[in-house]
Amino acid sequence: MKNILGLACDPVAGLVEVPCVKRNGVFAVIALTAAEMALAGVRSVIPPDEVIAAMDEIGRLLPVSLKETADGGLAKTETGKAIAERLSAEVEKSK
Repeated sequence: MKNILGLACDPVAGLVEVPCVKRNGVFAVIALTAAEMALAGVRSVIPPDEVIAAMDEIGRLLPVSLKETADGGLAKTETGKAIAERLSAEVEKSK
């Protein structure tokens, strides 16, 4: 958990495919690595309870635009906005 503190959640067009699917794949690998390290006896320098408390604090301090709103980060890049516009147009066409 320590290596992802403060991660922006910025789904493009409000969908989880970009960038969340790729992030989840990376985090699955991190979880497996963390489990292997724990089984090997590697101890965290910061106790888990303190890591969780820090994550809570960071989450509360993050701007709302970075909290799964599609109002910041990758969602607001030129490409992210173009994807959102294209999907919105497709939805309108299908009505």
